[in-house]
Amino acid sequence: MANKKKARLTAKAADPHALYQAAVQCPEAEMNFVEAQFRRLRGREARRIREDFCGTAYSSCEWVRRHPQNLAVGLDLDLDTLQWGADHNVAALPAAAQERVQLLRRDVREPGPGASSGFDAVLAMNFSYWIFKTREDLRGYFKIVRRSLKPDGVLFMDVWGGFESMKEQVEKRRCRGFVYQWEQAGYNPVTGDLKCYIHFEFPDKTRLFRAFTYEWRLWTVPEIRELLLEAGFRKVRFFGEGNDKSGGGNGVFRETARHDADASFVAYLVAER
Repeated sequence: MANKKKARLTAKAADPHALYQAAVQCPEAEMNFVEAQFRRLRGREARRIREDFCGTAYSSCEWVRRHPQNLAVGLDLDLDTLQWGADHNVAALPAAAQERVQLLRRDVREPGPGASSGFDAVLAMNFSYWIFKTREDLRGYFKIVRRSLKPDGVLFMDVWGGFESMKEQVEKRRCRGFVYQWEQAGYNPVTGDLKCYIHFEFPDKTRLFRAFTYEWRLWTVPEIRELLLEAGFRKVRFFGEGNDKSGGGNGVFRETARHDADASFVAYLVAER
């Protein structure tokens, strides 16, 4: 019997979390970077990490999959999202690996028992820490992260910049079975407030409108670096992405003190305790 064609995605049938993971996240590349840079900076392997604002814990699951001694704790306030991650990502791991992932519904500013100390690395990815809109709040979060790290621990973050980050616009990217839309809906240059949405479109012309909403402050790299140093981190490193032949990112991040004034860029900040 001939194989049936895979059913096309529709707005009614699609799972927003699965779409987000497919369109936005690449935990393999992210964990490659964390592993390599921690080893380079510390001369040893990282084993215990905390993923702040972990969402579906996609990266935490990739981390424990890599080595039988790797441990991960994920923190997030959204119970439904944590449960989705437990049901779809943690449950997909081998039984032994599942035991090395702990998902906790907690505020990252109050990590609590089992999540407050002893980490080789803390991760704050997808610009999630931009939810803190004042210098006091962001500095306070960084201080809590610093206390959560081992004496030689490292904080890994990504950062988005470039003059187009302040522009109200919609960008579309075709993914397998759907179209991903990133909308920068509003930016206030007086406060730095930025509102963004993610929409998904499907072949039948249906749409998941505002599947995800983000209300952030658009922080610049110098501001973030200053606040990390004020919080007590001794050194902050910037890793910029190289360009491919078409001018887009090539996925290779190198430490640098200077970066091209690109219209838009994503980079890593690595803060050493």
